[in-house]
Amino acid sequence: MVTSRRGFIRHTKQREVILSVLRGTDTHPDADWVYQEVRKVLPNISLGTIYRNLRILVDSGEAMELAFGSSSSRFDGDAENHYHFICEQCDNVYDIPLPLDHGLENEAEEVSGHQVASHRLEFYGVCKTCSNASDSPR
Repeated sequence: MVTSRRGFIRHTKQREVILSVLRGTDTHPDADWVYQEVRKVLPNISLGTIYRNLRILVDSGEAMELAFGSSSSRFDGDAENHYHFICEQCDNVYDIPLPLDHGLENEAEEVSGHQVASHRLEFYGVCKTCSNASDSPR
């Protein structure tokens, strides 16, 4: 059973399938993509149910929500804090397998005087796929 920060939450088939879809991809999808994939298993599920269950999974610590300003949120089945790369051409989001730099948190505390609990870091640029496509002869 999953325990949320707010207490016990029910274990449902919908939540299991949504979490399985999230953990089965490395694309960091938005809710609409999750909805299309979950409908392959649960054809009668509604988009509202997807949004509600994504919120529960994020709140319970089973998934991570990645909000990038004006674009729609993306979701990650790996809820452990880690770094991401966002392609500025195709908008894909990739994990960056670097260890978290906790020294950065200490430095931020020293220069700001704030108590830093954690940090999130994103890298931006052009992914390998887009870079290779632009290098290809036409």
